[in-house]
Order: sequence, then C-alpha cells, then structure tokens
Amino acid sequence: MTPEIIRTLVELRSKVAGWKAAGESVAVVPTMGALHQGHLSLVRAAKAACDRVIVTIFINPKQFNNPDDYKNYPRTEEEDARKLISLKADVVYVPDGAQMYPDGFATTVSVDGITQGLCGAHRTGHFDGVATIVTKLFTQTQADKAFFGEKDYQQLQVVTRLARDLDLPIEVVGCPTIREEDGLAMSSRNLMLSDRARTWAPELHRAMEEMSEGLRAGGNLEVLRAVAVKRIERAGFTQVEYLDLRSADRLELMTTPDRPARLLAAAWLAGVRLIDNIAVG
Repeated sequence: MTPEIIRTLVELRSKVAGWKAAGESVAVVPTMGALHQGHLSLVRAAKAACDRVIVTIFINPKQFNNPDDYKNYPRTEEEDARKLISLKADVVYVPDGAQMYPDGFATTVSVDGITQGLCGAHRTGHFDGVATIVTKLFTQTQADKAFFGEKDYQQLQVVTRLARDLDLPIEVVGCPTIREEDGLAMSSRNLMLSDRARTWAPELHRAMEEMSEGLRAGGNLEVLRAVAVKRIERAGFTQVEYLDLRSADRLELMTTPDRPARLLAAAWLAGVRLIDNIAVG
C-alpha cells in the first residue's frame, strides 16, 4: 500500500497525536527527495526502531547558496512514494515552501564552531538552513528518533549538536554510508552526472581509501593529500574544495589519526559537487 501523503502541518499533527495517544513511538527520516538506497536504508532502520515512520520530502531553499543548484536539484515525488511502498513507511510529509516558511518568517537556527570548516567554509549559510529546517521538522513531527546518513557527516554532527544544545526530546541516529558497487557514495546529486562523469566519480573514494591506508601506516598527511588530489584531478574532477583529516567528534583538524578520525572530501565533477568521508584509525 502506498504510504499516506500529508502536505499540511495540521494534518501531520493530527496523525501524530493519534499515534502518541496509542502509545506508539515515532521516527522521522528527513530528506530532500530523489530517494536512493541510502535513504531507503534509513527508512529500514527507522522501521526497525519505532512503531511509526515519517519520511519528509522538502527541497529546502535556505540550504542552497547557489540558485542554479536549487533549480536543478532532482524532483521525483511520485517515484519516491513508489519506492517507499515495500518499506511500509506510514506517512510521507511533503510540505510546500509557504507551509515551511510563511510570510514574515524571521527565525534562523545557527550552530557555531562545528559548522565553520569543510562544507561550511564553502557554502555560506548552508548549515543555518539545515539547522533551521531540521529544528522545524523535529518539532512538527514530534518524533522520538531521527535518522541521518553518515555520508553527510558534518551535517550529522551539526544536527546532533543542535538537538543536544536545545534540549530537543529526540535521539539523532547516524547510519552507515551506502555505496554503489564501485564505491561511489549514494547521493541524489549522482543523478545529475552524465554517463561519462559517472564512470569517473568513484575515483574520489578510491583516492581517499589510498590516503587513509597511508595515514594508518604513519605517512605524512600533506604528502598523502597532494598525491590524492593529483589522482582525483587526473580522473576528471575540476576542483577539490577540501580533503581534510578531522576528529570524529568535533571535526577538529588533525595531522595524524591518533584518535578516532574521519577523512572528509568535497570535489567538483562536471558541474556537480560530490562529498564523501571515511573513518580512519
């Protein structure tokens, strides 16, 4: 059976109130649509953990710093709903812009520190947009648990921090990155790659794996980074925005993986910005 599609907050709150009155637990999986197996893995995890699952689909204009990026982002609502049938998601919440940002909307949620580097340094205002919409979705759905993928690792840390700092009664659950057979991290943006660029894209992950092996063997970070960047650029990427070794908890810059760490990268391929991260150490 196709999951129920709800478009207004009034309808959503009525539905959730019924579940809560029956003593049922509620999970939310926030997305911007164009669902792939990574998203679906989050829905499976949510379904295993809670009685009811809400999948949200909202392409949030406030987290795009490039108008063309927002305009070109894939919009596949009908296909997304079909993909959720077999997973038995209870509700797909699809609000429009006026529902989420009504006239006079003047509030921004901003998380300091952890947003300063990586994507935050290259996408002005992006994480303010993420934090604001996620806070709204948490309060609108009144979910007990929220599920996010580790592929957007900085986003996961930002969302975890805001829930903790604002005492929001919700548990943020991070789930492993789901990859294609060739290693490319699944992403809605992959749909924007040409067939030719798609064949080059996995080289980002391969270069990161090679760099990670070098770091674990005691290699020099800067030397390994330079080799990795050359490999990525030879594969057809036009710009490597960052390729950093950061602490797994606070995303602080590191030179050696002497405690839990992540290697995080962002690079442009054929006009599409791809990100990835892997654990090191």
